[in-house]
Amino acid sequence: MEVSVTSSSQPKICRTELGYRDLRFYFGKNNEKNKIFSWKPNSVCFESQITRFRKAGLRLTVKAVHSEPIVESKSPTRSNSLDQVRLFVGLPLDSVSECNTVNHARAIAAGLKALKLLGVEGVELPVWWGVVENEAMGKYNWSGYLTVAEMVKEAGLKLHVSLCFHGSRQPKIPLPKWVSQIGESQSSIFFTDRSGKHYKECLSLAVDDLAVLNGKTPIQVYRDFCESFKSAFSPFFICTISGISMSLGPDGDLRYPSHHKPSKSGTTTGVGEFQCYDTNMLNLLKQHAEANGNLLWGLGGPHDAPAYDESPNSNNFFKDHGGSWESPYGDFFLSWYSSQLISHGDRLLSLASSIFSDSSVDVYGKVPLMHSWYKTRAHPSDLTAGFYNTATRDGYEAVAEMFARNSSKIILPGMDLSDEHQPRESLSSPESLLAQIRTACRKHGVDVSGQNLACGAPGGFKQIKKNMSGENVLDLFIFQRMGAHFFSPEHFPSFTEFVRSLNQPRLHSDDLPIEVEEATESVHTSSELNIHMQAA
Repeated sequence: MEVSVTSSSQPKICRTELGYRDLRFYFGKNNEKNKIFSWKPNSVCFESQITRFRKAGLRLTVKAVHSEPIVESKSPTRSNSLDQVRLFVGLPLDSVSECNTVNHARAIAAGLKALKLLGVEGVELPVWWGVVENEAMGKYNWSGYLTVAEMVKEAGLKLHVSLCFHGSRQPKIPLPKWVSQIGESQSSIFFTDRSGKHYKECLSLAVDDLAVLNGKTPIQVYRDFCESFKSAFSPFFICTISGISMSLGPDGDLRYPSHHKPSKSGTTTGVGEFQCYDTNMLNLLKQHAEANGNLLWGLGGPHDAPAYDESPNSNNFFKDHGGSWESPYGDFFLSWYSSQLISHGDRLLSLASSIFSDSSVDVYGKVPLMHSWYKTRAHPSDLTAGFYNTATRDGYEAVAEMFARNSSKIILPGMDLSDEHQPRESLSSPESLLAQIRTACRKHGVDVSGQNLACGAPGGFKQIKKNMSGENVLDLFIFQRMGAHFFSPEHFPSFTEFVRSLNQPRLHSDDLPIEVEEATESVHTSSELNIHMQAA
């Protein structure tokens, strides 16, 4: 469902201007039948469409308060950690098409205005390698993304850019055509699993420094891309772009694609598989084995590890007691496997930090919560993803240290997940894993930012607020993601209440909701309008 906000004046909206503009708010198509309210100078009119919200179990409260013009000034020191969080909302993954046109331009423009009115600080924009540099190496087309950046600037919002050197399956956004063509003849540039299947949504980290892309290394190509981005978007670095996330692997995460096969319906997520079977990874493993004086250990990954969708006890490697992960070979392999991942992250974050060091933006990288089977001793989902993290070893110390070394910040997705809503048989604990990673970050002075995994997770808003409260200070939270569900009557009122709770942790008695008795009524005001949609 589409949400629209229309205004007769310029898109840039400030609170002091709201009483002087003709503003209308719609759910659905932009026509009179779907109008919820119109806002003209000195009046707010609620239309008959309000009955749809009553049937949906929603009530809408309006409170007019007198306000004086607000003078721009630095905010006073805030005592509540909730009020310190900078809240961003992710734009659609396919905001820009393969042809470099803006998809859903009118809906995005309306959404930006709605977010500005709510008090959201900014939006996150995925910028895809496969869109910008699609046709040929070094041939960049930024036009679509520049248009979106201008829309964000005009809306008065900040912009967090995610540079995506990976692909997406849904929506379908592949790697650049010229890279995929190279992969057709050189499949070893992709990660490969034990059965020989390739993961083609990102390049294997083993080719980072190999000249496999028409005479250049992937690191060189990524650097050229970032330099071109910096040049093309230089006008936006002054006051619009506030942060840049660097893609570090599948879905942008620092990890191996150990869980890229979808789980079977109705089953618990399996342990995943090690991704060390492409030619270049095997060469690195062989060299490591030779250096350690045991050639047989360099022939491949663990032979007794389960398959993607299997449980830890379906084979010997991850068993809690007597599993091969605790053997000398297990330590040899897992140490090497995780060190390759951390070195890859180090190369990319070092690249980004050096390029953007003279800009006023922060550099971020995303570390996933591999929380399935966390209550076992082996933590197999961590291990297959590349984190040597077990009940007896903290695998995130080295990760946090690497981020600190590059003056980068960590984004932790999954802050909407709670232990109570996980399948009991998965022995999962997203809360414990999140606490462990945050402890490592505090130790090394790394700022933590948050992200949710999915709109509508059970108890998601409550869990997000919990992860922002007390000592759990967040640098930034990116709510994923703008789209039909985000603006639907089932979700948007809850998001609105969530945003209000961050900005107004304690409501004044005058702000408590009151029933709207009439389907149509007019509220006369020459000051700020306070709109509150709340689940009944």
